[in-house]
Amino acid sequence: MSLSRDFLNYEEGKVKNIHYGDIHTQFKTLFNITQERVPYINSTVKIDKITTENYCQVGDLVIADASEDYSDIGKAIEIIELDNEKVLSGLHTILARPEKSKIQIGFGGYLMKVEYIQMQIRKIAQGTKVLGLSSKKLSEIVFYLPSKKEQEKIVSFLIAIDEKINRTENQIQQTQEWKKGLLQNMLV
Repeated sequence: MSLSRDFLNYEEGKVKNIHYGDIHTQFKTLFNITQERVPYINSTVKIDKITTENYCQVGDLVIADASEDYSDIGKAIEIIELDNEKVLSGLHTILARPEKSKIQIGFGGYLMKVEYIQMQIRKIAQGTKVLGLSSKKLSEIVFYLPSKKEQEKIVSFLIAIDEKINRTENQIQQTQEWKKGLLQNMLV
């Protein structure tokens, strides 16, 4: 569903919308709706004709199909938790649904960040000022998948690294706030 920010709000609604701008700027690679701030679709927008298969599901990839630079074209998130919320992928996104029998939950989000995949995406991106991807071209990308057991090990390892990064970033932020408080007290 192609909705600009004008049709979204953060206060109320029945269905949430993943906006491509949020994929570029704020959503984590492994998207857990309970940990993300996701806007609702305004109640004035007609969504009653949207079929069930068009709603996001756990394991889906939501890929940003537009960017102003090559580093962000094809940036993706993988939905790992929806908490029974109804969610649609929005404007300038491609909803991809991998075969669950072939890919471990969490692996697809990380796979889309691999340089080999990113290189293929940059080759198929089109445009001058704004780059774009088509779902047809995206479907031509070659993926090499290890066994599901190996994927599970990789996902666990990368999640552990992400958690360590988050803890370190929180420590840095707390230390900066502490320093700021010390500096303010010096001048009193």
